[in-house]
Amino acid sequence: EVQLVESGGGLAQPGGSLRLSCAASGFTFDDYAMSWVRQAPGKGLEWVSSITWNGGSTNYAESMKGRFTISRDNAKNTLYLEMNSLRSEDTAVYYCAKVSSATAYATYDYWGQGTQVTVSS
Repeated sequence: EVQLVESGGGLAQPGGSLRLSCAASGFTFDDYAMSWVRQAPGKGLEWVSSITWNGGSTNYAESMKGRFTISRDNAKNTLYLEMNSLRSEDTAVYYCAKVSSATAYATYDYWGQGTQVTVSS
């Protein structure tokens, strides 16, 4: 059974930082690309970032470039999202998602339950 379990969310001040983790199990983690997707209150899903199976290529939504860093540790079956210079508009539930192939240009077939990130003073 595929499981994706996010952690690391919480309350951060504007300009602050948080590091999200996603522990994966039930599949061969280093065979697949992974992504982070978020959903702000009252809004639809927004793609945040993706990383290929070996971490060799990463992509970010424009508003996250230079502030967020996606990474993975295949030995630990864990995906990360380092978020710096947080803004109030980053407030959202953050989901990790398994991509259905090794590259980042494919559909998502599994999602975690999400972790809440709130940016507020």
